[in-house]
Amino acid sequence: MDNDAYLVTCRRSGAQLLVDAPADPDRLLALVREGSGSARLDIVVVTHRHGDHLGALASVVAVTGARVAAGAADADAIEEATGCPVTVRLRHGDHVRVGHLTLDVVALRGHTPGSVALALTEDLPARAPGSVARRTHLFTGDSLFPGGVGGTQGDPARFAQLLGDVTSRVFDRYRDDTCVHPGHGDATTLGTERPHLAAWAARGW
Repeated sequence: MDNDAYLVTCRRSGAQLLVDAPADPDRLLALVREGSGSARLDIVVVTHRHGDHLGALASVVAVTGARVAAGAADADAIEEATGCPVTVRLRHGDHVRVGHLTLDVVALRGHTPGSVALALTEDLPARAPGSVARRTHLFTGDSLFPGGVGGTQGDPARFAQLLGDVTSRVFDRYRDDTCVHPGHGDATTLGTERPHLAAWAARGW
């Protein structure tokens, strides 16, 4: 299945953050230039250490000079695979800033030890004067998809850890209108997936 990559651009400053650099560096660099009008890319956040999420990392970093961030427990493996230093080692509860935007780091352990998701909350036009509407976007890598959590190779301990993190750190924290942007396939919302948590737990994958 094709991988997804996501570009977050601060409209006030032009700063940019790329979520994963899976493949096709020319296409990713074209996306970066489209977002800012230049090859400005401030940081690449690698959601986890699997090769299909970092195949273009070295090429993208070589052109842009972007910093690399990843979950602390996956950082060494990413450095070894790509030759790119991971200068920002992320832990649960950290924040990543890009221009005037702040993304919250949500560690979702189990698919890999250092898998991370990023949560970006944006202000929306409010319907009532003086009120503020907000919507959160979650970039979940391979930890949460439409229809279930990511693969844990049949390991019940890893599955329990991943489902536990997804439940307590995602479903218990964020609203049903939160948009989930996974590392493969289509987007979903937490409200769409929430009724199925018990079924996921029962099936064990």
